[in-house]
Amino acid sequence: MDLKETDILGSSIEQHWYYRSKAAAMRRMLQGIDGRKILDVGAGSGFFSHHLLSHTPASEAWCVDISYGADSDAITAGKPVHYRRSIESVDANLVLLMDVLEHVDDDVGLLKAYIDKVPSGSCFLMTVPAFQFLWSGHDDFLEHKRRYTLSQLEAVAKDAGLTVRQGAYYFGLVFPIAATLRLLPKGAQPSPPRSQLKRHHPLVNAFLKTLCSIELPFMGANRLAGLTVFCLAQKP
Repeated sequence: MDLKETDILGSSIEQHWYYRSKAAAMRRMLQGIDGRKILDVGAGSGFFSHHLLSHTPASEAWCVDISYGADSDAITAGKPVHYRRSIESVDANLVLLMDVLEHVDDDVGLLKAYIDKVPSGSCFLMTVPAFQFLWSGHDDFLEHKRRYTLSQLEAVAKDAGLTVRQGAYYFGLVFPIAATLRLLPKGAQPSPPRSQLKRHHPLVNAFLKTLCSIELPFMGANRLAGLTVFCLAQKP
């Protein structure tokens, strides 16, 4: 996750409806996938690889992010985590790019670079923010370059040389709420660059988590709308 949002949520991130639900959706997309060795690209705090180490048979993770001050190593759930500013190659069978591709000018080029670093057969799980018309000051704050449709993300995966296994939107039930809030008239001034992620009242947080849990069993069939695009692909 983005380190800017780590600063906002602090230790409450595990309970925040958005990240808790997104982690659950990630695990669902990875059902049946051998993800014992993880390469987490643009990992930031490493939230998603830490989650997999704690809740799945995953045994080791490499978190790569240019924002790290120096290379280091740690332990999560008794399993090794390697924090690196860059990496040449790694024997990983699962590559995570969780909200990464929207930050770079050349998304296909970045994806190709990491495809070359892992063995054939490795799976790639990518997420990006959905729909350009939802652009707001939140995107400016996180320095996004674009938002995607599902077909656009799948096209990026294919252009980079991956075989798409599954694609879907998620956060479909909260999509109407978020879209309404973002599209409400705000006067002549554009939305200021600031994160829309915040700590909610426990009742609000619980309500939003419930909506997402209701949607979760059906997410694989959602190719219509949501706040996030998921794409699972594989290196031939």
